[in-house]
Amino acid sequence: MTDTPEEEQLHTARTLSEALPYMRRFAGQTFVIKYGGHAMGNAELADNFARDVVLMKQVGINPVVVHGGGPQIGAMLDRLKIKSSFIDGLRVTDAATVEIVEMVLSGSINKAVVTAINGAGGVAIGLSGKDGRLIEARKLQRTTRDPDSNIEKVLDLGFVGEPERINPDLLQIFAKSDLIPVIAPIGVGAGGETYNINADTVAGKIAATLRAAKLVMLTDIAGVLDGDGALISKMTLDQADVLQRRGVIKGGMIPKLETCLSAVQQGVGAAHILDGRLPHVLLLEAFTAAGVGTMIEAGG
Repeated sequence: MTDTPEEEQLHTARTLSEALPYMRRFAGQTFVIKYGGHAMGNAELADNFARDVVLMKQVGINPVVVHGGGPQIGAMLDRLKIKSSFIDGLRVTDAATVEIVEMVLSGSINKAVVTAINGAGGVAIGLSGKDGRLIEARKLQRTTRDPDSNIEKVLDLGFVGEPERINPDLLQIFAKSDLIPVIAPIGVGAGGETYNINADTVAGKIAATLRAAKLVMLTDIAGVLDGDGALISKMTLDQADVLQRRGVIKGGMIPKLETCLSAVQQGVGAAHILDGRLPHVLLLEAFTAAGVGTMIEAGG
């Protein structure tokens, strides 16, 4: 059975009531939130996300939103009949493709997120990593080994980058104001070239640079699962390392977890991997006793 609208409103009210006292403990601290997946593609979930971000700002937390947009980029490339390929999950980005990537990420997607937050009562400002040289990037280097000759080869991914430096001064200006930054994961190279960067990587780098209290990654799965498929609610860096070495953590979860581990190792208070398909998941995991995702912290 699904909840009636009245039951859903009651659940939301209870969630907010439970969350508010705990949220105020983080007043003055920074949360970096990677926003993407189904949560960004569903109108109702997008509205919930926007309201939750605005509530964070209202109680004194400094939310920094970094959004993805892979499916939207793919759809636009298809419309324009521009072929693209992937290597190790990364889109090969030539000169024609990077123009479309920037147009979609910094344009339609970024402004849609900004509009949703503003519609929920916040004051959001959309940024590309090129604005104010917020994200200085370099070309991402990847290699592969030929199975026949055992010779290592360099893969050319085109204008795919990795963040080299985050400009913290720009983001600290937002932290001291009522503004909520919404960042498209586009970086600028030393020569002014444009780089397409994985949004998870950007969020992790920003969180580490700002020594954020929390890094929150919204995904399309419940969180990190153990060998039996059960959710792992909490784990330390050491426990995560053991699970990786045993091969329990697989596939697309590996780079997300590695980003979280790196951020915590660099001083981020905790990292959360959450199912963005759950309404108000930001409040349920980060601010209530009944967590619904996976939290990674340094441990003892």
